[in-house]
Amino acid sequence: MKIRAYRHYDEQAVVALWRSCGLTRPWNDPGRDIARKLTQQPELFLVGTYQDMLVGTAMVGFDGHRGWINYLAVAPAFQGKSFGRQLVQEAERLLIERGCPKLNLQVRSSNTQAIAFYRKLGYAQDDVVSFGRRLIQDDAN
Repeated sequence: MKIRAYRHYDEQAVVALWRSCGLTRPWNDPGRDIARKLTQQPELFLVGTYQDMLVGTAMVGFDGHRGWINYLAVAPAFQGKSFGRQLVQEAERLLIERGCPKLNLQVRSSNTQAIAFYRKLGYAQDDVVSFGRRLIQDDAN
């Protein structure tokens, strides 16, 4: 797999990938999420390609205190082939370059496959409660 920064022509393939991986939700418009990411650290929006097919994504960010990964996805047909690990390692490398001391991510508690994946990579569950508040309502997709 080759990893590169997202390009505008990737949008349809990225949204299709996220849908095939069950990452989209009615309250998050994926097109708007992409557009928002492109206003902040667009070079940290990673895509993975294999034989000219888009097969993975990682939306990475650093706020000066913590790094984050959102929308880590690997096409179902390519899962178990180390592509997810490669995307995480590239995200970690880019964050370390920026002086990021810790990487955070959130996984839905029902996503046992993702939880097992991150544990295998050395991630541990923090003793925190995640809170959120919607500031801008997206149209349902």
